[in-house]
Amino acid sequence: MKKDTTPSSAGIDFASWGFLAAISLLAFAANSIFCRLALMGGDIDPESFTAIRLFSGTLFLLCLIRLRQPTTALGGSWKGGLSLFFYAYLFSLAYLKLGAGAGALILFGAVQITMFVFGWFRGESLRLQVVLGMLVAFIGLLALLLPSDDAPPLISALVMMASGIAWGVYSLIGKGSENPLADTTGNFVRSLPLMLAAWILLSGETHITSAGVMYSLGSGVLASGAGYSIWYAVVKRISAQQAATLQLSVPVLASLGGVVLLSEPMTWRMLLSSAIVIGGIAVALIPLRQLGNR
Repeated sequence: MKKDTTPSSAGIDFASWGFLAAISLLAFAANSIFCRLALMGGDIDPESFTAIRLFSGTLFLLCLIRLRQPTTALGGSWKGGLSLFFYAYLFSLAYLKLGAGAGALILFGAVQITMFVFGWFRGESLRLQVVLGMLVAFIGLLALLLPSDDAPPLISALVMMASGIAWGVYSLIGKGSENPLADTTGNFVRSLPLMLAAWILLSGETHITSAGVMYSLGSGVLASGAGYSIWYAVVKRISAQQAATLQLSVPVLASLGGVVLLSEPMTWRMLLSSAIVIGGIAVALIPLRQLGNR
């Protein structure tokens, strides 16, 4: 039987994008850690954090694309820029009150629902193995973070849910990308005037320290600029269902990062839940590998 090599096929070899996906997921988790490090101690206000994050990410991407693709025009769209802005700004506002792991759970829970719903409306079939894996992984996340001794603040949780919907839309837009670097760069450029307007209109008392700037730069250059361009290269090769399920690993990574960097406690529940999430993701990807070997 001839192997199907079309980009939308479930038969795409996992090895062709798995390593890039792992880098992207680590970058997503790093964003939660950078943001919490910056905001939990009051080293910077959320508007300034987001502005530096987007501006530094834009500069990095502009330099990168001119070095690698000097004659390529910027891609992207205003839809991409708008969804990127809403994701990044609401993300920062929510992390004023949410912990790294809880925030990542709410964020990527909303991402998952958004991508599955839009994928279904776009005609993607709901393969049983992917749905089962998604449910197993989601149960693991619930066991990890909910219920807890202190429930997440409702307003912050709702803001993070809105951020997750915006990121889900941004990821779905990326499925049509033919040049991930050019499109990511163009989206970042378009997000800047939106962020500038928000910074002028919504920012209260500006507070910036050197530590806050460093965390913002780490988020903008490494976790956002580099991470998102790689993610756009990955997401166009897989289904919306698989992209959503893969991102369920981010709350686990963010929680583990919180243990190491934010002194959050390590528990048996965290270890067990992490294993459940990873197992669910593996189940979701089984049909991808099996079909690829036909």
